[in-house]
Amino acid sequence: MSESQNTRALAPRRHGEILRRLAADGTVSITALADFFDVSRQTIRRDLKHLAERGQLDLVHGGATLFEPTEAAFTERREENAGAKNAIGRAAADLVRDGMVVFLDSGTTTLAVAQALTERRNLTICTTSLSIALLMCRQPLVRVHMLGGEIDPVEEAAVGIDALEAISHFRVDVAFLGGGGLSPDGEVTDFTRSGAEQRSRMAALAGKAYFVLDSSKFGRLTPLRIPRFELAAGVIVDRRPPEAICEALERKGPSLIVPT
Repeated sequence: MSESQNTRALAPRRHGEILRRLAADGTVSITALADFFDVSRQTIRRDLKHLAERGQLDLVHGGATLFEPTEAAFTERREENAGAKNAIGRAAADLVRDGMVVFLDSGTTTLAVAQALTERRNLTICTTSLSIALLMCRQPLVRVHMLGGEIDPVEEAAVGIDALEAISHFRVDVAFLGGGGLSPDGEVTDFTRSGAEQRSRMAALAGKAYFVLDSSKFGRLTPLRIPRFELAAGVIVDRRPPEAICEALERKGPSLIVPT
């Protein structure tokens, strides 16, 4: 069997290993795969192209990443990476002072931020999240504004034009925003156009805005960019992302905040 025939024969094994690594890490590198399999980069590019054509991954510069067109329901995500989200919540709460006006985006990580804020006093909380509004309205000396709009039953939060309009009425000291992923290019991405627009608007309107993303989001590529995400003061994570993502994020502008 010639070398080229042997390479083709081993392709299914490579494809299986590539998908296994994607499931574990969220992203793969052409250089690393070529070294691991001891084949040329051109061979790995063909492998990745083949898997992309089958809808099993998304090609990015230098490699590939998982492509996730939709997000799991709020109730499914709530218990995932709970420890990591709690660490992010505590780091975010350290940025909040008594008396502030705080916007809390919908999502399970922002819910962890809300839980960490229950020791603060005289806060004004603005949120689109039903769960966060219910939690915070039970806290003493906290005022809660539930921003209106159509309720998305999957996200359990208000969405749409009415929610966007309601956001503009408030002077917000600090905003904590969710996101679908932190791409290999150092950009925060989202699943829906309304979510991306809402988060973009808050990044621009708040005195300071922070994206809160647990490590499962590293390298994940979702369909939509969040316009002007780089206006955010920082991205709070539970552990440091791969160095390539850190360098890309640094070039964009927001600081990386990792709990100590």
